[in-house]
Amino acid sequence: MTTAVIEARAAAPETSAAGARGNRWLVFGVRRAARLVVSLWVLVSAAFLMIHLIPGDPVRAALGMTASPQMVAARRAALGLDDPLWEQYLRFLGGVCTGDFGTSTISGLPVSATIGDRLPATLQLAVLAFVAALVVAVPVGVLMAALTRGGRRRGGELAFTSVSVFLAVIPEFLLAVVLAYVFAVRLGWFPVAGRAGAGSYVLPVLALAVGPASVLARLCRVEMLSVLGADYVRTARAKRLPARLVYLRHALPNALTATLTLGGLLLSALVAGTVLVENVFAWPGLGSTIVQSILQKDYPVVQAVVLVYGAGVLLVNLLVDVLLAVLDPRSTIREG
Repeated sequence: MTTAVIEARAAAPETSAAGARGNRWLVFGVRRAARLVVSLWVLVSAAFLMIHLIPGDPVRAALGMTASPQMVAARRAALGLDDPLWEQYLRFLGGVCTGDFGTSTISGLPVSATIGDRLPATLQLAVLAFVAALVVAVPVGVLMAALTRGGRRRGGELAFTSVSVFLAVIPEFLLAVVLAYVFAVRLGWFPVAGRAGAGSYVLPVLALAVGPASVLARLCRVEMLSVLGADYVRTARAKRLPARLVYLRHALPNALTATLTLGGLLLSALVAGTVLVENVFAWPGLGSTIVQSILQKDYPVVQAVVLVYGAGVLLVNLLVDVLLAVLDPRSTIREG
């Protein structure tokens, strides 16, 4: 047998394994993309039907009972609400695909302009709160796992569990009100409302981040305790590796999988929580915009904000799935 034949046979398994991995990633990507497209279509359809399922005439509700029938008819014609339902749906679907969410029934301005003005403020608030929750939760969870490993420090474990559970169940709205009253109204340390300067971010971010940080810290501790009891961690300890390497290189990456999964779900809930927190601090984002639009019965704006929030949740879930697949490629095998 020649040397070339031997080398070809040795390389064949490696080539086959690489092809299998490539196919798994391809299947994973196609499935996730298809799921995202279907979910977005359902979301857009639900947002479209929302304005037609609301009792009464949204144009009459927006213009008021004193508006003349001619004015109402003209506004309905301008918004295309007299067209057949299927035609309105196709126009709405095409507008969403091109970033055209229609026209506000109150201001008469393009809804996309309102979304473009308010979306950055909400994104900044949500991202900062999520980052703050992770930065606090992961080190605290790892530290508490190291301190309470093997049943040690029962008092510290009880105190940590009690405090984290208490903080996790406090509603963002209630916490925001308390923070605004204590640190803005009474002490005057931070602005009570608005978005001007770095100080205005502190209280809204804190109100949003406390609950998720408490939940993530507890989960991170539990996962770290499980990982620290694994065979490969005991082997690393037996090799007398420094504790820093044992925790950061061997234990933490394996413990972060479940933490990131829950973190993605919490980020979705955190984005929804901005609605109430923004109204407490008069934050000029989508949360305050949707509340004002509901009160004013400006349904095109409500539709657009619902779409943006829903699409944000779907994209966050997709990002978490991809990140988990990168950290744990076995998940693509299980799905395949």
